[in-house]
Amino acid sequence: MGLSISIKKNKSPKTKPDQNKLAFGKYFTDHMFIMDYAVGKGWYDPRIIPYGPLTLDPSTMVFHYGQITFEGLKAYLTADKRILLFRPDQNMERMNLSNDRLCIPRLDTAFGVEAIKALVSEDRDWIPSVEGTSLYIRPFVIPTDPYLGVRPSETYKFIIILCPVGAYYPEGINPVKIYVESEYVRAVKGGVGFAKTPGNYAASLKAQVEANQKGFTQVLWLDGVDKKFVEEVGTMNVFFKIKGEVVTPIMEGSILPGITRDSTIRLLKSWGVPVQERRISVEELYEAQQGGYLEEAFGTGTAAVISPIGELNWNGQEMIINNREIGPVSADLYKTITGIQKGLIKEDWGWVVEVK
Repeated sequence: MGLSISIKKNKSPKTKPDQNKLAFGKYFTDHMFIMDYAVGKGWYDPRIIPYGPLTLDPSTMVFHYGQITFEGLKAYLTADKRILLFRPDQNMERMNLSNDRLCIPRLDTAFGVEAIKALVSEDRDWIPSVEGTSLYIRPFVIPTDPYLGVRPSETYKFIIILCPVGAYYPEGINPVKIYVESEYVRAVKGGVGFAKTPGNYAASLKAQVEANQKGFTQVLWLDGVDKKFVEEVGTMNVFFKIKGEVVTPIMEGSILPGITRDSTIRLLKSWGVPVQERRISVEELYEAQQGGYLEEAFGTGTAAVISPIGELNWNGQEMIINNREIGPVSADLYKTITGIQKGLIKEDWGWVVEVK
């Protein structure tokens, strides 16, 4: 883009949290990145400034119309103190898919990665080193026109913030309990289900709260038309091992094209494990579990990486999977992906990007 990033240092750095007591999404670093957009001018003024509140007019469109996109990725500290990112170019490319759907101006993918690297480098002392921890990176775009009316904004801010985190789920790598949602729907083909936009998550909250009250960690969403085909878990794509074959819902425009999902498929194929992307009905899963050939289930996502599923509950029917224990495929995937992310395992795909 031919832009240079200015840096204004935070003169009042925060006290860093105890690395052994990190929650997810609770603590934020000393700096943030901001870049502005205006019609006729394009993206301009990229800068790293002290982390702090934004000042916006109450009529600013971000508060009223949901024209927002965001991403999520992590930075990892290796044993030899290098800082690694995992496939950040894919996050920026996916962000542009979301931007296109929400009528937000596209970002230069390479510059977006450079902005992430610059901010992570500035706040490198915030990257935790305790096992299972990382620095979560949240890029997002908001509309900033002070205007009440349904149209795309003409001005935007691209912002990146950082957050040291521990495990996303309290269970960690232990299998989670998932409630199959049969009443509410999250997205339909032709909508924004494939985009990373807050409305998808707002639509999931009611079911999520009710599932938590029943003792479940997350919700497994079914398609919005027939309410029979598996789509995704609230914060993860989902996979099932049936009769030795791994299957995952096909991309049809209503679920997020996960980067960990794609990495999982590539790894499994490279290991010679048969993988299918296709429609999967919840009835098929129930029959497989009853027949004893639903061998594993797991979710994939940036936050949890790999999260084994030990139980699915569908219309009151308990589907216990692999005796509520982590399966070999889930374990191998978790070890391999986290090993790549931490620089312990070499890979040939160019997934790892070092921050200098």
